[in-house]
Amino acid sequence: MKKIITVILIIFFGASSCDNGFEELNENPNTVRTLEPESKFTNAILRTAGDRFENWRGNLIYSSTMIQHMAATGGVWAGDKYLYNAQWSGAWFERGYNDMVKIIEDIIFQLETDPENLYPEEMLAIARIQRVFIYHKITDLYGDVPYSEAGKGFIDRNFRPVYDPQSEIYADMLNELLEATAVLGTGTSQFGDADILFSGDQEKWKRFGNSLMLRLGFRLIKVDPAASQQWVQRAIDGGVMQSNDDIAFVKHTDGPEGVNRNGNGQVFSTDNDSRLSDTFVNILTGDPRLTIYGSLPEDTGLKDADEDPILRTEAERTDPAVQKGLPNGLNPDALKALTGEANDQAYTEANRLIITGEDAPYFFQTYAEVEFMLAEAALRWGLAGGDPEVHYNNGVTAAMKFLELYGEKAVIDDADISDYLIANPYDPATGLEQINTQYWVVTFLNDIESYANWRRTGFPVLTPVNFPGNESNGQIPRRLRYYEREQTTNPQNYIEAIERQGADLFTTRVWWDVE
Repeated sequence: MKKIITVILIIFFGASSCDNGFEELNENPNTVRTLEPESKFTNAILRTAGDRFENWRGNLIYSSTMIQHMAATGGVWAGDKYLYNAQWSGAWFERGYNDMVKIIEDIIFQLETDPENLYPEEMLAIARIQRVFIYHKITDLYGDVPYSEAGKGFIDRNFRPVYDPQSEIYADMLNELLEATAVLGTGTSQFGDADILFSGDQEKWKRFGNSLMLRLGFRLIKVDPAASQQWVQRAIDGGVMQSNDDIAFVKHTDGPEGVNRNGNGQVFSTDNDSRLSDTFVNILTGDPRLTIYGSLPEDTGLKDADEDPILRTEAERTDPAVQKGLPNGLNPDALKALTGEANDQAYTEANRLIITGEDAPYFFQTYAEVEFMLAEAALRWGLAGGDPEVHYNNGVTAAMKFLELYGEKAVIDDADISDYLIANPYDPATGLEQINTQYWVVTFLNDIESYANWRRTGFPVLTPVNFPGNESNGQIPRRLRYYEREQTTNPQNYIEAIERQGADLFTTRVWWDVE
């Protein structure tokens, strides 16, 4: 697989790195003018998983800290204190359009306009599902964004696309999923092994598309409950993920190119400043996932008589009894004033022994998330068999079992899962909170999704911080601010968007996030 991806990327970057003045170059009739969609689709999936740049900024620095999975005392982690950094806040917008959208729109255009009808309709259906997945993360972070005219600069020379209202984006994305899943059958797509999510398995793509429809349908719950229920029912009827075998995830490698590596893993390979939030660690107390997700740093921050650093053993780092989360919203001085500690080396970090490798898998959507949504559908409307407890238990079990994809150290015994469910049974009186708190846990490191679902449900209940000079009046931000360069490169459409949606601030709510 590594060799396949390497060759594809060499072809892609070689073809795309010399487009200045392309029309004026002499054409060689023996060269290939257009790459096959299969090779481009591999790159599209890898780009969708994200590189170090956008994952650090949009997924970790902002989303993970605002949602209180992560915390940090350092100033780089601006989201921990609701501070505005233009580059960090706009990073997912910048890379989303330059890397993800541009590629998938090119693939779809190629498949739709192929004059020789070389490509079967299931390839277009799969690309449409991937397209929805890309756009929904962008619009959930920012609200109204370029959609109907986006990514088509090389197709129709429109380099200043309009910003579509999020209500219209959601309507189209849901319709795209409905139409695309209807096309997919039971065979293997022509994408074949170039499809590094499902190896061309149409059934798995159909389940992924319907599971994504389930996710987007639930996003409507506050703004249009009736439509939300209708789309959730359609997703269930169409067939959602059935087991951990249906999980949509990328199997990363440790190179050779950066895009082959897990974007989160690239961050953790150099960052030593982030810690797990005390909110996260406290909720995981007594949970067998605690020391899979977190461990103490190897360095204690102390030195011996010879001035050599004192290191912890692996057993000491992974002892559940000593895990301690870092409170959000503190700088080093505030931490010392609060605890007397000169550094944060006594606090749990993301587990470098298991989950933070550059070759770690990156998850688009898991079966556990689907089961928690089915539990909510059963609780709200009596759908999905009408028994939320069954789906809740299935979700917790799947959430613990799928961690084995990180390797042997992440395997949780069935007995430990059973003990956890006995000690933490589903309670109908607090069902909605339990379900969505578990959803928050299972989407750790997929924090753009954690952030969106928290805004949708309000669970888990989080206590905001009020760091001096913060940009949101001490409230957890409701969105990220646009890529700042849009103000000069696409000013008219940018201005129209903020006039319609509201000021380009952290406190402005996106369409589906009504109070």
